[in-house]
This record gives sequence, structure tokens and C-alpha cells, in this order.
Amino acid sequence: MTKKGFKQIKWTDRLQIEALLKAGNTKKKIADVIGVDISSIFREINRGKYTHLNSDLTTEVRYSPNLAQQKYEDHVKKRGRNLKIDKDIEYANYIESKVANEGYSPEAVLEEMKKTGKDKEFKTRICTKTFYNYIDQGVFLNLTNKDLPVKRNKKRGHHKVRKIQKRVSAGTSIEKRPKNVDDREEFGHWEMDSVIGKKGVSKSTMVVLTERKTRDELVFKAADKSAEEVVRILDELEDEWGELFPKVFKTITVDNGTEFAYTDQMEQSRRSDGKRTCLYYCHPYSSWERGSNENLNRMIRRKVPKGTNFDGYTEEEIREIQDWINNYPRRIHGFKSAAEMFQTELAAIQ
Repeated sequence: MTKKGFKQIKWTDRLQIEALLKAGNTKKKIADVIGVDISSIFREINRGKYTHLNSDLTTEVRYSPNLAQQKYEDHVKKRGRNLKIDKDIEYANYIESKVANEGYSPEAVLEEMKKTGKDKEFKTRICTKTFYNYIDQGVFLNLTNKDLPVKRNKKRGHHKVRKIQKRVSAGTSIEKRPKNVDDREEFGHWEMDSVIGKKGVSKSTMVVLTERKTRDELVFKAADKSAEEVVRILDELEDEWGELFPKVFKTITVDNGTEFAYTDQMEQSRRSDGKRTCLYYCHPYSSWERGSNENLNRMIRRKVPKGTNFDGYTEEEIREIQDWINNYPRRIHGFKSAAEMFQTELAAIQ
């Protein structure tokens, strides 16, 4: 999958989208044909969506290129007011594309531009607050508040009731996990989860591992949501990392999903008679105990929205998603990426 740059959808594109939808093509296929990110196709279809009344009095949701074009033209007229970014359309298109098509937050876009010197290529600069204000005011055609990552300044309350978990398997409760894992100061402690595709359609899933200190993410395509697939992925990881595996993957925290039921097989090394890692299981219905997983799964959903069929995704496409997450500038790291932090930690143990 080649990386797609910013492209404004035109009238001829809208006609082609209508024809491709009628022919039964997937949104992913349409995005490839038009040459835009799949998120642009989702937004475009929503822009032209209407309820059609059939001759038998049944109704169905369809896409109208005329309606989408009209909304686009109305937006252009509305944007005709005197705005700072209207004096630098290339700048406006660039920052819009980074959020709408590449999943960046407004703050991350502007901070990365400063860090890399990209901001010096444009005549205009705006602050984060102004960027958010422009989005609220509907200045951007392909960018609304719905495209923004979850705002991190909204603290969620958690009712942390610690109950001893009765497990059928031999898994160890998170209550017995070493306390030093909680403070995120030691490298090598991971959280693991599954990301599910379209229900009833997608047999494939994604298995994700998140390193708690650096927030580095590993993403793998699994043939199905089975314990055998999880063991296979860990086996391949151990083969890849060799003697470093126990140092890089000291512990792994998982939920109580059936795909994580083979505790012994997940912990057992293929290279020796001992353990390769230690598994710990969260309390039921306590996703906050894998907070890093939960946060980064939201980032994955910016690339593969809920309802996406994973079956057609290639290993290369999965790796692209992984690389995007790991190269994303993080506020928690002073806008360094997880990949930079991970390499620093790796160098220290090598």
C-alpha cells in the first residue's frame, strides 16, 4: 500500500465513487482507485448520503454525487471570509491532510512541523488554539471534530474495585504482578489485546502489543481470534528476538479473552526449558488495567474504523499502521515518537 498524499475530491471523482459503490466495491477498493486515504472515502460518502425511496416503497441509504458536490460548493462560499490560512492554501491543505488523512492531532501536527523545520516552508503559522477554532467553525472541508483523536484532558473516573479473580486457567492475576510494572519506569513490560474486524464478516483480527514505558506498538494480523494464533505470534516474536526476548518482553498483561487462554504455551520458551515471559491477567471488565492498549487501539481505529473487514489486509498494510503509530509525535515524550524512545531503551540493554 503506497502512502497517499493530500488530494481534493473533485466532481469527476464523485461520479466515479457513485459508480464504484453501485458495482459493490468496498470502501478500501474505492480509496485505492480514487487515490485517497480510506478515511476520505468514509467522509465523502457521509457527505453525499441520503435515504432513497424505491418503487416498492422500501428505503435504502445511497450516495449522491450531486448532494456531495453541493455541500462542497456551499463550504467554499462559506470559507470565503477573511481568514489567516486563506492567504496560504498550501499550508491549509497540509495541516488539514495531516489530521484528516494521517490521523494526527492538531497539536501533534504543529509540534512536528516545528521539530522538523517543516513550518519554515510556509508563509503562515497558526497556534494550536486557532487550529481547533478553525475546525469548530467548519473552515476545513475534509476535517471536523469527529476526525479528532479523543481529547486527553478529559479524565475518566474508574471504579477500581480489586477483587480476587477466580480463573479456570493457570493464569496469574494482575494483583500478583510486580509493583514496579505500575510506575512505567522499567522497560520491557507489555500489554496485549485483540482488535476485531467487522462482525460476522471479518475472520481475521489484529493482535497488538504495547510496551508500557515507551508506548511502542507491535501489530500482527491473526488468521482468527484463537489462542493458537496468539501462541504462533509469540513464537515468531521469540524467533525474531532470540536471546533478547526475555529482556525485551519481561511481562505481558492481557484480559480474559479466549484467545489468551493458553497461558502455559504463551509463557513457555521455544529455545529452552524455561519461561520466555510472565503472563498476568486483568480483572474482568477492567480494561483500564491495560490503559496503554486502550489508548493505542483508538489510534488503530483512526486507520481502520470499526466495521472494517481485515481479511484483505496484507502484512505490508499492517506494518504501515504499526509504523504510523510508532512514529507519531507523543506529548508524553516531549513530542518524541515511541520508536525513538524504544530504540533508546533497546540500546541500553544491548
